[in-house]
Amino acid sequence: MHVIVVGGGISGLAAAHRLLSAGVRVTLIEGSDRFGGKLHTGSVAGVGVDLGAESILARRPEATELARAVGLGDALRPPAVAGASIWTRGALRPMPQDHVMGVPSSVAALTGVLSDAGLAQIARDAELPPLEVGEDVPVGRLVAERMGREVVDRLVEPLLGGVYAGDAYQISLRSAVPKLYEAAREHDTLLAAVRAVRRQSPPRAPGEPVFTGIEGGVGTLAGAVADACRAEGAALETGVAVTNLRRTARGWAAALGDGRSLAADGVVLAVPAAGAGRLLAAEAPAAAGELAAVEYASMAIVTLAFRRADLARLPRGSGFLVPAIDGRVIKAATFTTGKWDWAAAADPGLFLLRASVGRYGDESPLGWDDADLVRAALDDLGEAAGLTGKPVDSVVTRWQQGLPQYTVGHAERVARVRGYLAGLPALRLAGASYDGVGIPACVASAQRAVAELLRALPTGPREEAGE
Repeated sequence: MHVIVVGGGISGLAAAHRLLSAGVRVTLIEGSDRFGGKLHTGSVAGVGVDLGAESILARRPEATELARAVGLGDALRPPAVAGASIWTRGALRPMPQDHVMGVPSSVAALTGVLSDAGLAQIARDAELPPLEVGEDVPVGRLVAERMGREVVDRLVEPLLGGVYAGDAYQISLRSAVPKLYEAAREHDTLLAAVRAVRRQSPPRAPGEPVFTGIEGGVGTLAGAVADACRAEGAALETGVAVTNLRRTARGWAAALGDGRSLAADGVVLAVPAAGAGRLLAAEAPAAAGELAAVEYASMAIVTLAFRRADLARLPRGSGFLVPAIDGRVIKAATFTTGKWDWAAAADPGLFLLRASVGRYGDESPLGWDDADLVRAALDDLGEAAGLTGKPVDSVVTRWQQGLPQYTVGHAERVARVRGYLAGLPALRLAGASYDGVGIPACVASAQRAVAELLRALPTGPREEAGE
């Protein structure tokens, strides 16, 4: 049996890896000149760094298991420090604990982050009528109604913005914070729902990190998976696009931009929703229309290198988040040298960091040239962290339409798309556009797509271990 995987980001690579383990012949086609998608390493001042995603949620096993399967188990590294901050109300303040995506479990959880008036608003939750979330609700609207806007603007929005570069008042509770959504359907107050989620979370062992990285950068995972797929006989191609998909008597035919046509028994579409919609326009127009409606946010990452000797003081902790309400250019900063031991060891004389720019609905800074973005980032870093040195190198990486927006109704949209595709022979979707934007979620999406695809193949092998 032969399956074509369209898209060489981590979702497509994970799908190819799982298909090969089931004995399927695989061709993976990537339109850009490299594999990895949002996993991308580069160099600043001669030190290799991540220019895209830079950490993996450790509590979910899918990505770390994949890393081990392709020989990177010994390269997994926890952060050297775990103390993040939030730049709010004129100061860097320790990131609060005892919350779920910024929604607190008590008034005390946000002491110092909110004003006295904002803290007082949280207690109103217990005095309001019983909580009702219906089929879905925007995270920001629900929290503002129950606990006040200050909770949203000072903590929920920065945390959601760090994950989705999105607007808390539009992001879906059901899709973005599903455990809290389910708890909110069973409890009368939001405080009680948050406490229930926290009680259900398995306790972490001493020293167990929330996130993990990979020595040399998370972006190395993509290359390792690609190499493992080649070693198992997969055909992997970059720089050529799939321009059309059509059903055939056997399964599918994929037209390529260089004039070739590939025949396959099945297809995994691991490209962003809009690209998947274009390829499905002829065979599944209803699904294509739904996919075209998925919105995306663009962002940029400004990576900077300083000589330690030029810095009056070194920033501490792993970095900080920035509320949009304060009108800053950057939305977050990561102190790469402080966070990852391998980066610090690469050149002990340097201090590396990165700042993120761009939010859904406020992407105007992305139109600035690189020099202006660097200057704006330096201004904010100087005010927030006292960083006054001049960088010896900088790299600006732009991710146009980089993060899907899980707006209200996203889960229903994804369900409708999958329903429309159920009637097609052996075609499945995978990627960040559907069930989660993190690396483990993307790997899980690929594994789900492959498991369903193998069951749909008419006479092919069936997945065993790991299904």
